[in-house]
Amino acid sequence: MLVKRLRPDPSGQLSDTELVVLYVQGNEHAFETLLHRHKRKVWSHIYLMVREREATEDLFQETFIKVVNTLKGGKYNEEGKYLPWVMRIAHNLVIDHFRRNKKMPMQRSNEEHDVFATVCQPDKNVEQRMVNVQIDEDVRRLIDQLPGEQREVVIMRTYLNMSFKEIADHTDVSINTALGRMRYALINMRKLIDKHEMILERV
Repeated sequence: MLVKRLRPDPSGQLSDTELVVLYVQGNEHAFETLLHRHKRKVWSHIYLMVREREATEDLFQETFIKVVNTLKGGKYNEEGKYLPWVMRIAHNLVIDHFRRNKKMPMQRSNEEHDVFATVCQPDKNVEQRMVNVQIDEDVRRLIDQLPGEQREVVIMRTYLNMSFKEIADHTDVSINTALGRMRYALINMRKLIDKHEMILERV
């Protein structure tokens, strides 16, 4: 990023881009201003998806650690788009959080856009539960093979139980685009199932 010399602005009227430049130049107060300016929006964005305060706090801190490391490492190239860039980092960390969380249940849906939904089945015996756990793992592997945009929508819809309007808002696309990505994701998953001759029937 091209850096020009800026003076600290006591009135607090500097833009995000100008504050980023100041921080890169070594002004720690500039980053404090950025953090204070946007922390509520970033925190709320994470909490809306995670729904757990402790996990939200962890992901919020992880987001800004990544922000700081990127800025200090001279790798920031999103001039003029600081907040969307931070929100994108937070969003990706939330997605990674749920992909790592093997205990996160998939949500059952009555819509046509349903991905092999699984639910807790306490009445099942140990053997049946083991089969169902294996199916869940197979589904996760299928999701991991999808193109990035399709994988993102599937995870948000299936694991985070977000509406297509919420998905559209969070990914900055239209609802029709979000629906289209989900539709293509399901088509691709069915192709993968046929290709590998997988059986995903729950017991």
